[in-house]
Amino acid sequence: MTSSSQAAKAGADGSGPDDAVLSSTRVADKSELAGRSPGQLMWLRFKRDRTGVISACIVLAFFAIAALAPVISKLYGKDPYTRYGQITPGLLNDNSYPMKPNGGIDSEFWFGIEPGLGRDVFTQLVYGIRTSLSLAVAITLLSVVTAIVIGVAGGYLGGRTDYFLGRLTDLMMSFPNQLFFIAFTPVIAALMVDPQDEMPTWLRACVLIYVMWLLGWMTLARLLRGQTLSLREREFVEAARVAGTPPARIIRKELLPNLVTPILVQSTYMLPNNVTAIAGLSFLGVGMPEPTPDWGRMFAKGAEVYQSDLTYMFFPGGAMVIFILAFNLLGDSVRDAFDPKSGR
Repeated sequence: MTSSSQAAKAGADGSGPDDAVLSSTRVADKSELAGRSPGQLMWLRFKRDRTGVISACIVLAFFAIAALAPVISKLYGKDPYTRYGQITPGLLNDNSYPMKPNGGIDSEFWFGIEPGLGRDVFTQLVYGIRTSLSLAVAITLLSVVTAIVIGVAGGYLGGRTDYFLGRLTDLMMSFPNQLFFIAFTPVIAALMVDPQDEMPTWLRACVLIYVMWLLGWMTLARLLRGQTLSLREREFVEAARVAGTPPARIIRKELLPNLVTPILVQSTYMLPNNVTAIAGLSFLGVGMPEPTPDWGRMFAKGAEVYQSDLTYMFFPGGAMVIFILAFNLLGDSVRDAFDPKSGR
C-alpha cells in the first residue's frame, strides 16, 4: 500500500498508484535477488519448473524403492527367487502359464507371477530396479570422474598433454559402444573365470561396470575440454596464473566451479542411457546372470511369452519408460535452471 504523498508524487509524474506499487515491487524483488548466490538462484528457478519438480520426485521415488528393496520384500512377504508357481499347486497351468487372468494378478501376487518359473513379478521388478540403478550409478560416477580428469587436464595444460589425451579420446570414440559391450563382456569374463565354472554375480557386475566405464566417458571429456579451452583464457584464470597459483589449484578452485553445469546436466543424461544399455546387455544374455533380478532379463522373458501373456512385459516396460522419461525431463529442467537463456 502506498501513502498519499507517494500517490501524489506518482500522479505528478504522470503515473498512477498502480504503477508506483508495481515499481516498488520490482525494486524489492531485485534487492531480494541481488543477495542470493548463483546456486540459490538456480534452486529458485528449478522450484518454479513444475515439470522438473515432478520428474525429480519420480526419480527420487525410484531410488528410494531401490534402496528399500529388502524392506519392501519383507513387508510384502515374498522374495524374487522363490518359484511360487512350482511349489504351490493351482498357480500355473500345464503350459506353465498363470492360471488366473492378467498374468495371475490377485491380492497375493500384486503384479502376477512369472510364466515358466512362477516367481513373483512385483519383487522381481523392485530388485530389478535396485540392480540396474546400482550398476548405472557406479558406471556414471566412474565415467564422470574420468571425463573430468582427462577433459580438464587436456584443455588446461594444452601442448603434448592435450594432443595425447585428445588422440586417446578419439581412439576410444572410434569403438561402436553397443557392439563392443556385447563382444568384450564375455571375453573379459572368460579371462577371469574358467569357462566350465560359473561366474560369481559380483564378478559379472564388476565386468559390466568396467566395460561400460571404459567406453562411456569420451563424450563428456570432449565437452569439458572445449569448455576448459574457453575458460583458461578468461581474466580470472590469467590473474591466478600470474599470481603464481599452481595448475592443480587453478583447476580445482577456478575451472571446476565453472564446469558444474555441463557436468551435472550431462550426468542426468548419462545415467538413464546406462540403465538402458545394462538392460540391453541382459536382454541379449551377456548381462547379469540368473537368478539376479534384472530389467533386461524380464524384457527377454516377456518377449518369449508376450503372445500368450502380455501382462509380464507391461510392468518392467512401463517402469523403464517412466524412469527414463522422468530423468530426461529432469536433465532439461536442470539445464534450464542453470542457464535460463537456453530455453526449451
